[in-house]
Amino acid sequence: MAARNERMDARIPADVKALLQRAAALQGLTLTEFMLAVTTDAARRVIHEHEIISLSLADSEMFLARMENPPKPNAALRAAAARLRRLQRNRTRRAGG
Repeated sequence: MAARNERMDARIPADVKALLQRAAALQGLTLTEFMLAVTTDAARRVIHEHEIISLSLADSEMFLARMENPPKPNAALRAAAARLRRLQRNRTRRAGG
């Protein structure tokens, strides 16, 4: 079964539409094909940028050093871990197990 295409409408200024039509024509594409290509690429780029964490060499080395030799938990972290254990125990009791 073929995938169903969805419709999407947008109101844009006439000069922007003319610009997009010109760019599409220069690439030998319809306006729809051009819009799909450009917006799909942009969407993937935005998602990629938000999913990937980039670190400098110095930051990478510091991160690895902390992972290999983590600092001892402070009072706030110990308290948070205790709260989490209590919440998990309560949730398990309510679930009957």
